Amino acid sequence: MSNSFKAAAVQAAPEFMNIDAGVDKAIALIEQAAAQGAAIIAFPECWLPGYPWWLWLSCTAHNMKYFQAYHENCVEIGDRHCERLTRAAKDNQIMISMGFSERDHGSLYIAQMLIGNDGEILQARRKLKPTHMERTVFGEGDGSDLAVIDCDIARVGQLCCWEHLQPLSKYAMYGMHEQLHIASWPSFSCYPDAYALGAELNNALSQVYAAEGQCYVLAPCGVVSEAMIDLLVENEEQAALISAGGGAAQIFGPDGRPLCSPLAHNEEGMLIADIDISAIAIAKSFADPVGHYSRPDVTRLVLNRQAMTPVAESLAECTLNEEETVLIEESD
Repeated sequence: MSNSFKAAAVQAAPEFMNIDAGVDKAIALIEQAAAQGAAIIAFPECWLPGYPWWLWLSCTAHNMKYFQAYHENCVEIGDRHCERLTRAAKDNQIMISMGFSERDHGSLYIAQMLIGNDGEILQARRKLKPTHMERTVFGEGDGSDLAVIDCDIARVGQLCCWEHLQPLSKYAMYGMHEQLHIASWPSFSCYPDAYALGAELNNALSQVYAAEGQCYVLAPCGVVSEAMIDLLVENEEQAALISAGGGAAQIFGPDGRPLCSPLAHNEEGMLIADIDISAIAIAKSFADPVGHYSRPDVTRLVLNRQAMTPVAESLAECTLNEEETVLIEESD
């Protein structure tokens, strides 16, 4: 494992509900990050094919007009869009954390894919609990979606958006000894009067995650483009609920400090920071929440990481007991 490398966090608008153009843009950013020496690049939540902001602007019945087009532009694990991303990772020798909306037959999930620099998919996880209006579109993940992957550069974990507001999920990740965490965010330009949805609080969640877990945190963030506003906003009431911009990408060190100068909220680009894994030891020496700074005799977490499927096949053999065998022999 190399101790030092560069990491990139994307701040950019998606090619909204256009999966082919979105993958084109992703590959351009991947190539740009690799050319600047980054070993990993992280993308925002649901960046392919874009976060469905329409679900926050109108009632569910009204929003059904967007659903079919959105569904058709989502990504299936192993499809041609996945293949393009895995090939880009291999061609550019860079790891990718991609935030995407996953299509699994008739259902959608908020998902993150971790791709190794050899083009192999190392993890495809789903958000455990979609937030508020997201539950009108997306299903839930399960305990198998909480995982930390042992990679060449670091032990890497991923969570989306308000999963960083769930203390037990965070503690489960800390218990797997993350070194590099990807905290993916969709944008902070919706519901301007809701402080809890704004950049200040949510960047604080990423920052606290770094300090609590003593790990580096890449916090990529989406941007709402003017083209998205033109598509989504139909009246003055909706115009008051969302605006263009909302980007607030950042990278945090294991002591919680920001490592980059932020971009303007409506600016597209990426942040790149130097990551030194050996610095984690210093942060851990002060407070390791699952080590010397824990009290398992007082509080402990029970984690069920079993994958749960709605259908479980059973191929149990049918056997006869001795009494049934005797009856069959007598009848013969």
